[in-house]
Amino acid sequence: METGQPKKLLILNILNILKEYSDAKHPLNQQDIIKLLKEKYQMEANRKTIKRNLLDLLDCGFSLEYKQTKRINNKGEEEILYTDWYLEREFTDAELRLLIDSILFSNHIPYRQCTDLIKKLCGLSNRYFKNRTKHIRSIPLNAPNNKQIFYNIEVLDEAISRGLQVEFHYNNFGTDKNLHPRLTAEGEPRVYIINPYQMAAVNGRYYLICNYDKFDDITHYRIDKISDIQLLDTPAKTLKELDYKIGLYQHLAQHLYMFSGEVIEITFEAESSMVGEIIDWFGMEVRFLPKDQNTYLVTVHTSEQAMTYWAMQYSARVKVLSPASLVNRIKDELLAAVAKYYT
Repeated sequence: METGQPKKLLILNILNILKEYSDAKHPLNQQDIIKLLKEKYQMEANRKTIKRNLLDLLDCGFSLEYKQTKRINNKGEEEILYTDWYLEREFTDAELRLLIDSILFSNHIPYRQCTDLIKKLCGLSNRYFKNRTKHIRSIPLNAPNNKQIFYNIEVLDEAISRGLQVEFHYNNFGTDKNLHPRLTAEGEPRVYIINPYQMAAVNGRYYLICNYDKFDDITHYRIDKISDIQLLDTPAKTLKELDYKIGLYQHLAQHLYMFSGEVIEITFEAESSMVGEIIDWFGMEVRFLPKDQNTYLVTVHTSEQAMTYWAMQYSARVKVLSPASLVNRIKDELLAAVAKYYT
């Protein structure tokens, strides 16, 4: 074997060829690998050497698939042929596409980091998958510009794992489209000391579910609006200390749009065609009671603020019945909305 590179690189180059050029629909035989070695790496090898290195990759635990057939050689002896080699991957193309779409449809990842993540995900498949990603819609350029978001996630992940507090500044967007910290009465950036419990992606945003240390309730902060985060040495207050007993799924179902506030029982009428959307929003704990052929009485648990926002979106198909305070609140909101268009 004559090579333009050190012989010890041969097995790595064969592996790289399998990664880039092979899958179940595009298997490679030994002659294909010989040709690609010469084109890409200026290395020459015979079929026997290729076979030996492929079997070495199998022995090393790489997930290679191949076909095994028997034939009679020129000497009249039976020999085994190994052909149609390809590398099995940890992620299928469909799974990678799902992950890429999740990034594209998220609203909390800045543009540059979106493109970097997608490139890394594409690198987990082969050249054929990369060609298909040309049809993926472009990333919007109006994504948030907080470059600290991944660092925020790393620090919060460590804090949650170790049961420690964090402190940070919390920001709002200004008309200049930049983030500005919330201020104290003295005009200084307000420092938030937080007991973190969980991170969750909701409605295209990434939220921290936590306790603001000054109080004894659960609140939420958008992670893309956090800056200057620091891990503290002080132990975090536990959920048990807050006497908070429900799980994450139930918490998310009760806090639409991640609004905080007291969770109450709410009853409303809804068209039967709304059943799927109601379950999507409120989860499996929702209760339905038929009122007539086209209407259900629905009972959910969420805050008044969240329900007001939700009911306004579906005002033509939903009517809130109780509690009375919420009914009056929605009436006021609807009247104010109508007044803007008829005054």
